[in-house]
Amino acid sequence: MKKDITDRPGLIHIYCGDGKGKTTAAVGQLVRAAGRGYQGLFFQFLKDNTSGERKILSAVCNIQCLKGSDQVKFSFQMTEEEKRESRRKNEETLVQIEGMTSSAHYDMIALDEAIYAVQAGLLGEDKLISFMKTKPAGTELIITGNAPTKKMLELADYVTEFKKVKHPFDKGQAAREGIEY
Repeated sequence: MKKDITDRPGLIHIYCGDGKGKTTAAVGQLVRAAGRGYQGLFFQFLKDNTSGERKILSAVCNIQCLKGSDQVKFSFQMTEEEKRESRRKNEETLVQIEGMTSSAHYDMIALDEAIYAVQAGLLGEDKLISFMKTKPAGTELIITGNAPTKKMLELADYVTEFKKVKHPFDKGQAAREGIEY
């Protein structure tokens, strides 16, 4: 059941803030679109290939999960050399995604943690802004992360902020498999 929504405006969604649920919302949006027969593309910046959401999305026939790095450190744990290498790889991946969108049609693209990658200096803001401006017509673009820049907010059609009120992490609880990742 392949559908094509190129006759519809492709809007830009930003899920941001310090609260839990940004990735979950992006995944839910992809699942909803896939359930209607739309084609999706999913990539996670700054995360390895073992997340629970990635495992289930990979099983959905009309969602393609682009492989990321096998091992990922938090940005504050990286050396300057590792940061430069991560930035190079992230920007190379965004170029790859641009190329993929010119040769195949995706109704929805989710770039998880792209905003945080920019915030951490591991992806050039200019690169992400360029992609936001030149994404294919009719393609919905979802980007997630903590603190979007003013330019990102200006380009977005939807902006949803997730605000942490209380979180077990504040009491020292580590992230739990199947809940936070």
